[in-house]
Amino acid sequence: MSRSIAILGGTGPEGLGLARRWAKAGETIIIGSRDPARADDAARKLKEIVGDSAPLSGMDNPAAAAAAEIIVLTVPFSGHAALLKQIKPAIRPEAMVIDTTVPLAASVGGRATRTLGIWEGSVAQQTAELVPKGVSVAAAFHNASAELLNSDEPVECDVLVCSDQPVATAIALDLAAKIPGVRGIDAGKLENARTVEQITALLIALNIKHKGHSGIRITGLPASAYRG
Repeated sequence: MSRSIAILGGTGPEGLGLARRWAKAGETIIIGSRDPARADDAARKLKEIVGDSAPLSGMDNPAAAAAAEIIVLTVPFSGHAALLKQIKPAIRPEAMVIDTTVPLAASVGGRATRTLGIWEGSVAQQTAELVPKGVSVAAAFHNASAELLNSDEPVECDVLVCSDQPVATAIALDLAAKIPGVRGIDAGKLENARTVEQITALLIALNIKHKGHSGIRITGLPASAYRG
């Protein structure tokens, strides 16, 4: 059954890549942006790739949040808290939020390879503090390469999902399994997101050094631990 998924920051590389993969898998995708015209243009261009009948649309961020069962945050950390405060009144009481945000420090003349400390422990825990009471939060998709998501190649990567709500974990794992090559793994409580977020800075450094699109694979777990 198709779900309505709003990808906020959806005109950036990570958001577009997730939108592309999930639209191909039959999900209803709403691309959110500060500029609704830009969001609509991104949705139109994705339809040219995925197919004109794909359920893709573009809206401004609050409208996208109000229309969705699942909200996926793919925004830079610098705008993270401000976005959540903006959309908070629009979030449905029964909605869930999947946060992909990493607290990367701003860099000059290159990509950031250092993470910032977060008072709550992780960006995902900050999100849980800022969303309306009762809205579930999962941290996931931090380490999936945006470049590969925007291609037709399998994404050879494990997605670690952290959440305090089992239903949110299950939904994020299901969405991970819809991306060819990806395996989802339940990584435990939301507080574990602080470790997962830190891995992204290392992967960026590896990509710069080796000119690649690195991901992670977790080995040695029983087959039942992997989804996908």
